[in-house]
Amino acid sequence: MSRFPTAQHLAAWAGLAPANAGPAGKHRRAGSCKGANWLRRAFIEAAKPASRSRGTYLFAECRNVAAWRGPNKATVAVARSIVVAAWHLLSTGEPYHDPGADWPSRRRDPEREARRLVARLEALGHRASIAPAA
Repeated sequence: MSRFPTAQHLAAWAGLAPANAGPAGKHRRAGSCKGANWLRRAFIEAAKPASRSRGTYLFAECRNVAAWRGPNKATVAVARSIVVAAWHLLSTGEPYHDPGADWPSRRRDPEREARRLVARLEALGHRASIAPAA
């Protein structure tokens, strides 16, 4: 894996990195980069069953992306996650540990989320205060 300095380089070579079509300073979605089509197809085929395995991080990522981008783009996003994980596995030699389907919710700071929700209520014209549960 010394050929690719970062996981993003490998994803770009595999054709799974986001492309950029931004003439004149405009940023537009352009699908994904051109790359090794055979490798791209292989990782997309691997992503389809991986995104159906319930209780995993890849399942949660697929559901999240599919909700706002569609199922095909979600499959490509899962394929990119597999490529990034493969790069880390091969470059460090450590085994894969799935963060789990609840990883995004565990990553959030509960106090920050509470402050955000109180501010949102106050912006809607309500008075709110928080007391910790016993």
